[in-house]
Amino acid sequence: MGSGVLSLRMDGDLLDRLRQHAAKRRMSVQDYVTRTLIREDFDERFKMSVDRTERFYAAPPL
Repeated sequence: MGSGVLSLRMDGDLLDRLRQHAAKRRMSVQDYVTRTLIREDFDERFKMSVDRTERFYAAPPL
């Protein structure tokens, strides 16, 4: 899998908050945003998997 470039225009206050969050974790803003997006994507895919598993094992309607 390759990589690409994404440019964002955002509010200065939001960028400042991202810088603060990244600094707390000793990360660059780019790394912080990337990891946050990866985590969010994983959480979403995990929830879908759980929902599918629950539907698969659910008792059939009476």
